[in-house]
Amino acid sequence: MAHERRPPMAPSASRYHRRRSSGTRDERYRSDVHTEAVQAALAKHKERKMAVPMPSKRRSLVVQTSMDAYTPPDTSSGSEEEGGQGEGTPTSSQGSVSMEHWISRAIHQGSTTSSSSSSTQSGGSGAAGRLADVLAQTHVGKSGNAPSPSSFRKFDSCLNDNNCFFPGLCVLLCINTCVSSLGVPVSSRVSAKIQQLVNTLKQPRRPPLREFFVDDFEELLEVQQPDPNQPRPEGAQMVAIRGEPLGVVTNWPPSLEAALQRWGTISPKAPCLTTMDTNGKPLYVLTYGKLWSRSIKVAYNILHKLGTKQEPMVRPGDRVALVFPNNDPAAFMVAFYGCLLAEVVPVPIEVPLTRKDAGSQQIGFLLGSCGVTVALTSDACHKGLPKGPTGEIPQFKGWPKLLWFVTESKHLSKPPRDWFPHIKDANNDTAYIEYKTCKDGSVLGVTVTRIALLTHCQALTQSCGYTEGEVLICHFLFPQSVMNMMHVISIPYSLMKVNPLSWIQKVCQYKAKVACVKSRDMHWALVAHRDQRDINLSSLRMLVVADGSNPWSISSCDAFLNVFQSKGLRPEVICPCASSAEALTVAIRRWEDNQPPGRGVLSMQGLSHGVIRVDTEERLSVLTVQDVGTVMPGALMCVVRPEGVPQLCRTDEIGELCVCSIATGMSYYGLSGMTKNTFEVFPMSSSGAPISEYPFTRTGLLGFIGPGGLVFVSGKMDGLMVVSGRRHNADDIVATALAVEPMKFVYRGRIAVFSVTVLHDERIVVVAEQRPDSTEEDSFQWMSRVLQAIDSIHNVGVFCLALVPANTLPKTPLGGIHLSETKQLFLEGSLHPCNVLMCPHTCVTNLPKPRQKQPEIGPASVMVGNLVSGKRIAQASGRDLGQIEDNDQARKFLFLSEVLQWRAQTTPDHVLFTLLTVLSSLTCLQLHKRAEKIATMLMERGHLQDGDHVALVYPPGIDLIAAFYGCLYAGCVPITVRPPHPTSPPPCPLRSACVMTSQVISKLLKSKEASAAVDVRTWPPVLDTDDLPKKKPPQLYKPSNPDTLAYLDFSVSTTGMLAGVKMSHTATSAFCRSIKLQCELYPSREVAICLDPYCGLGFVLWCLCSVYSGHQSILIPPSELEVNPALWLLAVSQFRVRDTFCSYSVMELCTKGLGLQTESLKSRGLDLSRVRTCVVVAEERPRIALTQSFSKLFKDLGLHPRAVSTSFGCRVNLAICLQGTSGPDPTTVFVDMRALRHDRVRLVERGSPHSLPLMESGKILPGVRIIIANPETKGPLGDSHLGEIWVHCAHNGSGYFTVYGDEALQSDHFNSHLSFGDTQTIWARTGYLGFLRRTELTDASGERHDALYVVGALDEAMELRGMRYHPIDIETSVIRTHKSIMECAVFPWTNLLVVVVELEGSEQEALDLVPLVTNTVLEEHYLIVGVVVVVDIGVIPINSRGEKQRMHLRDGFLADQLDPIYVAYNM
Repeated sequence: MAHERRPPMAPSASRYHRRRSSGTRDERYRSDVHTEAVQAALAKHKERKMAVPMPSKRRSLVVQTSMDAYTPPDTSSGSEEEGGQGEGTPTSSQGSVSMEHWISRAIHQGSTTSSSSSSTQSGGSGAAGRLADVLAQTHVGKSGNAPSPSSFRKFDSCLNDNNCFFPGLCVLLCINTCVSSLGVPVSSRVSAKIQQLVNTLKQPRRPPLREFFVDDFEELLEVQQPDPNQPRPEGAQMVAIRGEPLGVVTNWPPSLEAALQRWGTISPKAPCLTTMDTNGKPLYVLTYGKLWSRSIKVAYNILHKLGTKQEPMVRPGDRVALVFPNNDPAAFMVAFYGCLLAEVVPVPIEVPLTRKDAGSQQIGFLLGSCGVTVALTSDACHKGLPKGPTGEIPQFKGWPKLLWFVTESKHLSKPPRDWFPHIKDANNDTAYIEYKTCKDGSVLGVTVTRIALLTHCQALTQSCGYTEGEVLICHFLFPQSVMNMMHVISIPYSLMKVNPLSWIQKVCQYKAKVACVKSRDMHWALVAHRDQRDINLSSLRMLVVADGSNPWSISSCDAFLNVFQSKGLRPEVICPCASSAEALTVAIRRWEDNQPPGRGVLSMQGLSHGVIRVDTEERLSVLTVQDVGTVMPGALMCVVRPEGVPQLCRTDEIGELCVCSIATGMSYYGLSGMTKNTFEVFPMSSSGAPISEYPFTRTGLLGFIGPGGLVFVSGKMDGLMVVSGRRHNADDIVATALAVEPMKFVYRGRIAVFSVTVLHDERIVVVAEQRPDSTEEDSFQWMSRVLQAIDSIHNVGVFCLALVPANTLPKTPLGGIHLSETKQLFLEGSLHPCNVLMCPHTCVTNLPKPRQKQPEIGPASVMVGNLVSGKRIAQASGRDLGQIEDNDQARKFLFLSEVLQWRAQTTPDHVLFTLLTVLSSLTCLQLHKRAEKIATMLMERGHLQDGDHVALVYPPGIDLIAAFYGCLYAGCVPITVRPPHPTSPPPCPLRSACVMTSQVISKLLKSKEASAAVDVRTWPPVLDTDDLPKKKPPQLYKPSNPDTLAYLDFSVSTTGMLAGVKMSHTATSAFCRSIKLQCELYPSREVAICLDPYCGLGFVLWCLCSVYSGHQSILIPPSELEVNPALWLLAVSQFRVRDTFCSYSVMELCTKGLGLQTESLKSRGLDLSRVRTCVVVAEERPRIALTQSFSKLFKDLGLHPRAVSTSFGCRVNLAICLQGTSGPDPTTVFVDMRALRHDRVRLVERGSPHSLPLMESGKILPGVRIIIANPETKGPLGDSHLGEIWVHCAHNGSGYFTVYGDEALQSDHFNSHLSFGDTQTIWARTGYLGFLRRTELTDASGERHDALYVVGALDEAMELRGMRYHPIDIETSVIRTHKSIMECAVFPWTNLLVVVVELEGSEQEALDLVPLVTNTVLEEHYLIVGVVVVVDIGVIPINSRGEKQRMHLRDGFLADQLDPIYVAYNM
């Protein structure tokens, strides 16, 4: 295999320019091009006005997140290895003009560098100044004088311009109710805002959806098609590059312990390590003699003083934890070498500060898996650890039980004279385990063998030319310092924070030859250097940049050289290096190398496709990279494809660097599978043959090898985000974000970029800590500009941008941002941002194609018998009323009033009604006599005629029933009306001739409060029935025709329509007979009813059925359950009731209110074992979750799970299905939710993806026929289709009675005909979508049972993207997303989906919900949420049956009456 360096390819001369060796700079390759690129990208949009209003929120949210609530962030710097971006901001940030100009122009990267404030502060010229001018003109709206953040802003501006603020970039707006200075909502223009957002949405997006449609419920997500014009690698296959041979010098020690022994005995007085205090004064000098003697002492004590002689706690080969703070390197060094001498394996970890440190739990898992039982620590650190109440150190979360052992000499026993550690040559035993945090937050232990440790020291010594006694300045420890008897000056981060120049001062003071720093330290020194006069860096021969592999370190290097060249710093001294936990040092630039450093200006577009393209056109989106030197001595390096088989890359392709060397990690401790994939890689050539018999180690670094064998690193595998098939590096995105007015609104280094998977693709999320002094307006401006900049430069959309209060992101032990913890908080909704911007419309381009409806089967299609287009027609019917033989005496009467008179004569003392709250009963005779007196009063006092309407305004009770029959006796038409609440104005009875009510309500109707709300003079006369006449009426009215009106059933449907349904005498009697037969009701039965008695089936059960069937009704007003939730169930148990009816709200009250009281109820004798039917009366899809939890909860009290069922009724027919007593149990099926969106019904197995459980809505009542029809074409449908439920039966309503005179609009609700098939039958349209399924069960007649499944109201179904969505499905998904979401309602507005959520908990959680809701609806329903509204509990209106009134909610939202906590417009 050829190892010689390849001659450069033809284009390479132009590709990689060399920097001239003098200090001048080739202008084409300046590293500050990035900041200027950002500024230019923003300037392009200077002319465009913002089309989006600024976000604002409820006053309390703004106040709570004001400056006073914050402590300034800890500006301690960060450990970059954890993906943390750890910079702080030193106070001395105002540099001289030229200095500021330099820094503001430099490219800075979040995890390693920091930038001073922009040059506008000191009046500096240059691009930053221009940017400020541009941005000053790109102000939101037209008004420049924005009030302070705590006062509320009005939305006066930016509603007239329909140009999108930034093409292809739709911005999430967080807009809220504006409040005037008095805190009163002022009228806002919600609908205007939404209209504007809709207009913005209509503009073409990038990339466009391909416009073809498939009519199939297999919704295929759009697969990202490869761009035919994307750049592809064209170079030859690369050849592995070999480093120079490792020349082992004769006097190199055979192991590190041997080196320590040599220097500790030959030169015991030679200084090994000098530590500094926070004032920069030398604190302690550790000599080689002291290090040697103390390490022996530690080794002896570890092996012989822990445990007993027979059972020592630590044996050679065991693992022990080293827990030392980074400002005490001497103690760490002694403990580390003590472990090496004792042949135990040290696992160095950071000091845990609290029991819940970010990432600390994962470190605990590593310690547990390594079998660590002992932790070595220093005295000071031991005292600082958190203590329990008795003074012991608590067990940290996820950690094993540890014995803490202090290594200070005074606490240790002296080893006996004859004890001496065994010093061997370096071998393959593990020397130490270094922990590494992965992208997902998990912690791995990289094992490094003794031979690898020694070889690494030798390779560094050779490439850096270390000599004995050299002075090395650094913040971290180097084993090679001991090997070469070097003197390390250690500068703690606490000193760097106070004095950023401390490392430069020590270089001057000690005439240091070598310094090892991170680019952040260079940046800090730049900011603070102006105070120093006598800086001389001519002693330095090497300035090792430890994080030189970071693409953005080049800017710090350039800026540092530019400033300090005049202070003796030579250009060749700067030596960037690349390293990783797995491969240790990968490459380093040689200080005596004669070849000039290499750099390339690479196209971001090319990089995103993994291809190296030199950008020759001075384009904006470029990345300037510098080399990190050549391969380490004795190593072999190649570049392989990051995914899949480790195949060699081409020369112009970006891949993962792999190294074959003794000096790399050996394995991930205890993880053989991952070890094989990382440490035992055999790269293959294009022919499939391995290039070497020895394994390579993956370094985790992405890059390429340039001409001359120079290694270039363009990013890390951990920071890689693959969005729509293109690769983006998190560090690059951070740099772009920070180049937008750095340090003005967000803290440098307090910014995190990661990707989350939503809808099968990665989406970019940017989270930053905002400064406490930045206003809402500033933050929003900054966020919008960051989105523009990232879009322009990286050509990728940001899914979510969140700003959090200062100092609130989780930190790594060194102060950087803990990336995986931040991501975890974001995903679980615990990040608590103070500003959020979401742009799903820009980013999500792989939604399924919109559906175009195919024409349905028309009348011309062949219809044979009961088949339509090859499927059984979806029709079913209950038992035939005519064929049922029963001894029903009430059948011979046409009118309910006659039935009551007959019962009063035949069974006068039979109790019909018992009102539970006051325990008052009503017999047949009592009811008859009371009704007679009311009829007399209506005729005499009210002077009413036949057919006059009478409003009955009563609380739920017996008075209401008596008044109803009084109206029938007098020939009037009763209308039940809910009584007014004492605090709200009374309802205006609809065209009624008089109002009947009780004395209390009568007073309320005439009160001052009522007259203030309603003009009482316009009211019909009010009759008080508490004072009735004594005499009977001359005669009772008997209607001439059974089809005349018996009563009006007024209610508000779930879609918010108030209408009265006309119920004739025939329908009323047929209705009662149907229910009597279905539920087997006889005079000997008791039925408990806990329903509102004002409309629908609730009214019929409360007032009518007992009179018809003769059973006793126990009446329980639902409002009473709010005070005593157990009242209903206690009544059921006490009266030994077999049949009971309730509403969902009653069931919910019992489930929530009695959940923890089942044991005490049992002890009170509550027994539900006699209940055979418990029916929920509803006009909606059965709520399976609620009925199941109710059944489970009360199972211990004897409730049979099969007893609970639901009914279904609607406006045109008050009861279509009701479970009843005989017949099969209700069935549940699972349907494919995606098929349902296409109006198809496909049954699937339970638990399959996208499955939706639907419960049968009870059995079809006797005398009822049902057919499923297409709501548009009115043709019958097959039973695999979802369609509108049409019903034909004797108890259908006979029409609407409305006060608006628009009866014609709904005329076809009551008399529709099919367009083909059976065109004669008159059907009523329910307005509900559902389907029929023939089950395997048989009904009472022996026929196979047909089950009806209700899916949802047609009026509420939402047509989005050509598909039909049911609000309840989306709401169910949303409620599951976060524990604080108590209730949810969705509705469409134009083509936007609006989601309203009720928040239980602190208002600080409101913004957490926006990304969660958006993600969930995208994942589960393939819909982009247009608006997220967060409101208080109780804002979503609910009717008496517990059903959501979504249309009322929509009206309230558009009229701005919800007083929301937060409104977010996802754009």
